[in-house]
Amino acid sequence: MKIEILGTGCPKCKQLAANAESAVGDLAIAAEIVKITEIDKIIGYGVMITPALVVDGVVVSAGKLLNKDEIKKILAR
Repeated sequence: MKIEILGTGCPKCKQLAANAESAVGDLAIAAEIVKITEIDKIIGYGVMITPALVVDGVVVSAGKLLNKDEIKKILAR
C-alpha cells in the first residue's frame, strides 16, 4: 500500500503525516508513506486545498486534518 501526504509542510500537513504513520502502526499493515510537497504534483492530483491523503493513487481526503481513527477506517477498507 502506498500512502501519500499532500501538503507544503504546514503544521496540519505534518500532523496528518504523523496520524497516518500512527494508524499504519496500529493496523500493523505494510505501507509506504510519502510526503509530496511540490505544488505541481499536488495540483496533478486535482487537490486545491491541503492537507490531502492519497491511498494507492486515489485522493481519499482533501482540506481536512484526519485523526488517526479516521485514517484507520479508510485504510481498513
